[in-house]
Parts: sequence; structure tokens; C-alpha cells
Amino acid sequence: MRIGAVYPQTELGSDPANLKAFALAVEELGFSHLAIFDHVLGADTAGREPWKGPYTHQSLFHEVFVAFGYLAGLTSRIGLATSVLVLPQRQTPLVAKQAAEVDVLSGGRMRLGVGLGWNDVEYAGMGEDFTTRGARVEEQAALLRALWTQEVVDFQGRWHTLNRVGINPLPVQRPIPVWFGGGEHPRAVERIARIADGWFPPMGFYKPDASGRESLDRFRGLVAENGRDPASVGIEVRSKLAEGVDASLRATAFWAEAGASASAIGTMGMGLRTVEEHIEQMVRFRDAAKGVLDVEP
Repeated sequence: MRIGAVYPQTELGSDPANLKAFALAVEELGFSHLAIFDHVLGADTAGREPWKGPYTHQSLFHEVFVAFGYLAGLTSRIGLATSVLVLPQRQTPLVAKQAAEVDVLSGGRMRLGVGLGWNDVEYAGMGEDFTTRGARVEEQAALLRALWTQEVVDFQGRWHTLNRVGINPLPVQRPIPVWFGGGEHPRAVERIARIADGWFPPMGFYKPDASGRESLDRFRGLVAENGRDPASVGIEVRSKLAEGVDASLRATAFWAEAGASASAIGTMGMGLRTVEEHIEQMVRFRDAAKGVLDVEP
């Protein structure tokens, strides 16, 4: 199992020194990849009661492609994963261009995790239709792969028309892996099994127990039903160190045995105030998990 780290961006402010320090530290510690969450707009919840979303306009999010472009030149080995980018609220050719650029600048370390999102207020601000996002994301995935693998693309879809155009430079990886988040609804799981290179199961929905194992088995069965090799579709789970190092290790070991190919460890929610404290917790996990990480420091 590959074990990565989640950048605790909602807790570390906008200082680029924190982003640099955390990324370099987890790379040196041997973590396989760095995951960054995505939101472009945060909603002011005043007058929107009851607000059910986990983030507001006060939640800080670095723009993922700019952040990874910055980190591409500072790091040398660690993978760079969006986990996840809200794809249907963005222009598809622009996402293709931005992801390809990060892949080029990093030497082929980009992984594009995408999802449908939950914030209709953000969709409205971005000028996109919240209600068609599920169907639109399938067309977007097909178009992304075409733009990453063909010098000239002709594409006619329901939402996109491209007449003999292409991006340059093309990415190092052709195509860049496209992973999907989500899975609360059976229709979403079916879509992921059919078209995704990998899956980020929602950890608030899938637990490290018998039901979670059955869910992974069902997912792999759906992949096979779609004529695909289940071993070719990755599964990345997530673990919160706020639940304790031992609990994170047990959950990671459980998911590894259940067939997950990767895990991402997060330090948010622990009441930590500095990047040094977040790094210290990652060191604690690394030391406790030696022999589990795929790359030793």
C-alpha cells in the first residue's frame, strides 16, 4: 500500500512557507504522495440557515494547480494528487491544460482526483449547472483523456464542441490518471467502476469493518462487470490522526488487507497550531508505521 499525506490547508493559513515546509518534510519522511483539497469559492452562511456543508467563506483553500505548480519545482519524488477537484464547475479544456502543465513541471507526478462537489452556491458563482454535474463529469473525463493523448482533438459532446484543437505541451503521463471521489449513491459507484482509474471512497460512509470490506468487494465486482481488470483500478482510503496513531494504523492495515492500494493520512482536527506540530504528527505515524510505507526515508 502507498501511504500519502493530506495537506492541512484549512489550518495553516496562506503563508507559502508552510506549504513548502510540509511538502518537503513528508517527502523526506517517505510518504508517497501529497493530497490537496479543492474549493474555489466559500459561501457566507448568513441567511443560509441551516447550512449543512463542512466549509464556509472563512475556510482557506489554496488553488490546487497553482499550489502544485509551486511544489513541482521544490520537490523531486512525491506524487501530487487533487483529492478531489470539483470538476463539473470548471472548464474542461482549462483543467486539461493546468493538469498537463503540473505533470510536465513535476516530471510526471500529477494525479487528478475529481468529484461532483456538494456546494450549489459555489456552482452558481462559477456559472455552472449543479443539477447536471453527474452526467457532465463523464463527458469531461473522456475529453480530458483525449486532450492529454492527442495532438489534435475533434470532439462533439452534449456540453463540449472542440474543432481540431490541442494543448501543448502534452503531459508526461498520457493520459494523466483520473481518480474519482464519491460513492454515497450506487449510481456514483457504478460510474466510478466504469470510467475511473481509481476511487477515493468517502470515509464518513465506508468504515473499516465487515461492511467496508464488502463495499470494496462489490466495487471490484462492478469493475469486472464493466469488462475491466479490478487490479487496474486503484482504491485510496483516508485516515485521521485525530483519532489516534494506533487507530490510524489499525484502519490502514485493515484497508490494506481488504485490497486498498493507497491511503492518505491527515492531521486536521487535532488542535495543532503550527506547521511544525503537523509535521511532528506525521513523524509519529511514520515511525509507528515503518515497514508499511512503500518508500523508506
